[in-house]
Parts: sequence; C-alpha cells; structure tokens
Amino acid sequence: MPEVVIAKAREGKFNKNAARRVRAAGKIPAVLYGAGHEPVAVEVDPKQISRILYSESGHNTIFDVEVAGQPTVKAMIVDWQYEPIRDQLIHIDLKRIALDKTLRVSVRVKLLGIPVGVKTFGGILDQVLREVEIECLPADIPSHIDVDISELGLHQVLRVNELPHSDKIKFLTAEDAAVAHVVSIREEAAPTAEGEAAAGAAPAEPEVAKKGKTEPAADAAKKTEAKK
Repeated sequence: MPEVVIAKAREGKFNKNAARRVRAAGKIPAVLYGAGHEPVAVEVDPKQISRILYSESGHNTIFDVEVAGQPTVKAMIVDWQYEPIRDQLIHIDLKRIALDKTLRVSVRVKLLGIPVGVKTFGGILDQVLREVEIECLPADIPSHIDVDISELGLHQVLRVNELPHSDKIKFLTAEDAAVAHVVSIREEAAPTAEGEAAAGAAPAEPEVAKKGKTEPAADAAKKTEAKK
C-alpha cells in the first residue's frame, strides 16, 4: 500500500509570516502542483515527509496525497529545503504524477562486491557517479541500480553502458560516462602538475549535504505566490 500524505490547504496570505506560523504549529508549508492543475498551497507533517525522504526509494517514492475537498492524487517530492542550523525541513514541493506518463528521475547507483583491483592489487575504488538520470514510467522507477564490480581490475573503468539495462528504463546519462574506476595508490596520492595548478586556481568547495533539487525557472516563477 502506498503511503498516504494528509495535506491541509492553506488559506489567506502566503507570506513569510504565514509560513512561520505553519512551522510554529509543527507543520511545514508545501506546494502541490503539476498534471495540468493550478498549484495548491498546503501544509504537511514534517515527520512523514522525512520518513519518505529517508526511505529506500527516497525522493523517488510515489505516494498518495489527500487534500480535503479534492480527489486523491499520486505525487512525488521534487524539491525540499532545510534550515541549516537546526537541520529541519522548512519547505517542500510536491508534484502530481500521471502513472501513464514517463518521468525523468535520478537514481542511486549501488556498487556491490570488492573489485579484484582493490583486493588483489591494492588499488583504490573511486565512484565517479553516485546517481544516473533515467526515464521510465512511475511504476518502473527502481529504488537503486545494483551493479557487481568484483571483476573490476586495476585501472579499469565501469561505464554507464555496463550498468544493468532494461527495456522499461531509458538511460539519459551518457552511455560512455564513467561510473567508477580502480586507481593505484600512487595515482591517488600524487596529483599531476595540471591538477595541482587547477587546485591552486580554484579550491574545491565542500560537499553540501541534504540538498534538494533545483527546478526550471518557469516552474519556480509559476509557484512564487503559492510558496510565500
């Protein structure tokens, strides 16, 4: 049975003060949009949304949304925002889903096994792509894509075209894109002069955890009033 998210329609002005009142009441403001219908400003239970985001299928989870006076719809979480200091959800975007229309989603790549290049030759496994973009019907979205890398040797590269393929899924990430490879310890420890120059010119930025997805500017503009 799919999870059922109970959403309450928000009334009145949709500004920052109204959003604060929603959060003070223990809920989080959200917007339900898509499928050719007007966006609806709602409030939802943050614990329920967090449970979905941290589930096996994460933000690709399809669930039912019930809003009083409206038909139950299928939806997904397409964007979410955290308050950085308290690490709390402060806003989410829900998109209505049509089960007969394909979706573009990013799915985690799960590497299984220990590469022979690591176990036998002392190399280091480097996963270049942790997610790949695919297109498929909502019911065919995998929670993750598993690939056995136990035969991956030293200096060998696993590419997208070597991931398990299905006639139900179309890969949108370039087929020749590297997913993972095994490098030697010497290569890992000694960067090239070209790499050092690039590092000196542009220091690496720290990874940002728990970041939501970005969305097209057109969609963002369409929902500006509803989000306030």
